[in-house]
Amino acid sequence: MIVDERMLDYILSLDSDESPIVRTIEQEAVRDYVPIIRKESRNLLRLLLKIKKPKAVLEVGTAIGFSAVLMSECLSEDSHITTIEKYEKRIPVALENFRRAGREKQITLIPGDAVDVLKGLNGTYDFIFMDAAKGQYIHFLPEVLRLLAPGGLLVSDNVLQDGDVVESRYAVIRRNRTIHSRMREYLWTLKHMDELETMILPIGDGMTVSVKE
Repeated sequence: MIVDERMLDYILSLDSDESPIVRTIEQEAVRDYVPIIRKESRNLLRLLLKIKKPKAVLEVGTAIGFSAVLMSECLSEDSHITTIEKYEKRIPVALENFRRAGREKQITLIPGDAVDVLKGLNGTYDFIFMDAAKGQYIHFLPEVLRLLAPGGLLVSDNVLQDGDVVESRYAVIRRNRTIHSRMREYLWTLKHMDELETMILPIGDGMTVSVKE
């Protein structure tokens, strides 16, 4: 927990209900131990989408399709989401969730490793949501920047690693040290790139919002 839990509980208590399909997919994710975007992070994501009103959205990391369905509810009917997922067992679940939500025509899932898939994409996206393997963010970044339109938003989730990112490398358990160092490199890179203006926010497990100049 990055922010005070009592304050967070109060803020979330003010939220209005989510759609039935979003609630259903969330319940199934909890049941099956599938990590999904935290509630406070969803609120920021929704707000940014409604401000930006993107026509072309790219998501790196589909999982069971929860975030894609959530985002689709914030978009106009002529907008489209392209989402990438590597884990084969989750792909049919995501596709079924798109169908259940009535969004199968609005969301296109591309199976495969994002490192390879991103290289094969053309055109530009005015909103990119990064929510895949945290240790790979820094490797995805060059292709993501190529695909991000001028004025476009890049939103990255889970960047503070439950607060571990501020710790010394040697204070982090050994199996997490590579992710720890790569995430610190990712955050430093975002904050020091001339073509990006980036804000790091202690929301959920940490989110960055970058605009391409």
